[in-house]
Amino acid sequence: MKIAVLSTIKSLYSTRRLVDAAQSRGHECVVIDHGQCYVGIRQGQPSIHYKGQHLTDIDAVIPRIGASVTFYGSAIVRQFEVMGVISANPSQAITRSRDKLRCMQILSGAGLGMPITGFARRTHDVDDLIKMVGGPPLVIKLLEGTQGIGVVLAETKKAASSVIEAFYGLGNNILIQEYIKESRGTDIRAFVVDGKVVGAMRRTAKEGEFRSNLHRGGTAEVIKLNKAERETAVRAAKELGLTVCGVDMLPSDRGPLVLEVNSSPGLEGIEKATHKDIAGTIIAFLEKEYILKQQAKKERKVKAGQKL
Repeated sequence: MKIAVLSTIKSLYSTRRLVDAAQSRGHECVVIDHGQCYVGIRQGQPSIHYKGQHLTDIDAVIPRIGASVTFYGSAIVRQFEVMGVISANPSQAITRSRDKLRCMQILSGAGLGMPITGFARRTHDVDDLIKMVGGPPLVIKLLEGTQGIGVVLAETKKAASSVIEAFYGLGNNILIQEYIKESRGTDIRAFVVDGKVVGAMRRTAKEGEFRSNLHRGGTAEVIKLNKAERETAVRAAKELGLTVCGVDMLPSDRGPLVLEVNSSPGLEGIEKATHKDIAGTIIAFLEKEYILKQQAKKERKVKAGQKL
């Protein structure tokens, strides 16, 4: 196959690992900056151009779409799909997971555990929002935040009201969530590929910090998930339609609670913690999809011949 990793930075660990894994399995692999792609929409002739060249020979893409360019990046992935190119993640699932509110609504409707979450537009509703999530301490999150950026722990009602009103005053959309005390600054990242958990780690926040993101100085260690954690991770991926994702969960007294589902999860932390070739697993998934596509194409040709 010829595989394209859609990434704006070639030197990132995840991008390099995917390229290395694809090449080690005998595939041609290129890195394409989706921000420099542009599309042509014409009846029966959809096209993608990159740096003046018409891309016609890509068999599969692996989207590594940053949160700040979700709309444009997803549009490029969607154009590849229209052209019949295999994608490691469907474009619709990427946009679905990136919208934190929509993601939580979908998972809640599916009956998956999650922290109690509130969403409103007006400062007049702040008192009831705080009451809805069980009072302080509580967590306030920007809808567009990533890697722990835009996540605030408010210890008191006064602090919560001030932060919420400040965010609203700046025109930001936010979520308010209950604080799960028993998690003690830890969370779980389960890496799901093709409906299976292929690696899991426990992330622990550094001293004085409640966010356990590795980008915030947290540490990671490999863990074995229990049945409930494994099933929750797999179901969350399925409900959102993601075939490659990281599912972040909080351990709690009422079972695992889904915090977020990441459609472009980093590979460095999970590979170093588990010592597993997660990148190779993603390439193996694309190989399977490519074989199924070729088989379906042959079957259509046979059926067409029989009709003639």
